[in-house]
Amino acid sequence: QVQLVESGGGLVQAGGSLRLSCTASGSIVSINVMGWFRQAPGKQRELVATITTGGRTNYADSMKDRFTISRDNAKNTVYLQMNGLKPEDTAVYYCHADRDYRRYWGQGTQVTVSS
Repeated sequence: QVQLVESGGGLVQAGGSLRLSCTASGSIVSINVMGWFRQAPGKQRELVATITTGGRTNYADSMKDRFTISRDNAKNTVYLQMNGLKPEDTAVYYCHADRDYRRYWGQGTQVTVSS
């Protein structure tokens, strides 16, 4: 089992920045991809960004100019730096970790952007 704990969400004004963190624990050997999805009220969960152990990244087109994903393998932690936040970025942000063809999820952290 892999446990994921997210932090860093909160309330921010439009144009502001937040940095999310997600730390993995438990059976962390062989975790490959880590990343972030988000889910706004009444909408499906959508990809934000992912990063492999080797540092290869993938972003949703609508967010790649404002968001940056990074990873500290020694700390088993993935980060999401979000700049230029917009009200439409309001959502619960979920961290995930992929291991042995199974995806583990964190509990989510709320990000609210006020206009």
